[in-house]
Amino acid sequence: MCAPSQVDLRGDWGNARFAVEIADDGAERARGLMFRESMPTMSGMLFIYERPQPLAFWMRNTLIPLDMLFVDDTGTVVKIHKNAVPLDETSLSGGPDPLLAVLEVNGGMTTRLGITEGSQLRHPFMPQDVAAWPCVAQ
Repeated sequence: MCAPSQVDLRGDWGNARFAVEIADDGAERARGLMFRESMPTMSGMLFIYERPQPLAFWMRNTLIPLDMLFVDDTGTVVKIHKNAVPLDETSLSGGPDPLLAVLEVNGGMTTRLGITEGSQLRHPFMPQDVAAWPCVAQ
């Protein structure tokens, strides 16, 4: 079941569901998870953009380590940055290809669950007509 408040991931490693907050405008994306001292275990923030584009993030004013999953418009995870260092201003790029979303979860969670690049993300805000794992069964 798809809901705006959750993200499902699947791959050869299995399945996982995260409760998410959505950052889909400039102000929400700019603030992200800054200044938070903790985040529940199976929670995260899904950053969604209006159109596919190259994306890069940093950890300015972010107090907790994060894993960043960079996602293309089909919902495929194309890059994972593991354990991004709190307060580090180094740019963490998803690569040169156009991306539509980034899922941030607690640092170490992708290793703990075995989540890998190539995994598929399902969420109703992803374009369902090209989704590798659409919300409605095909």
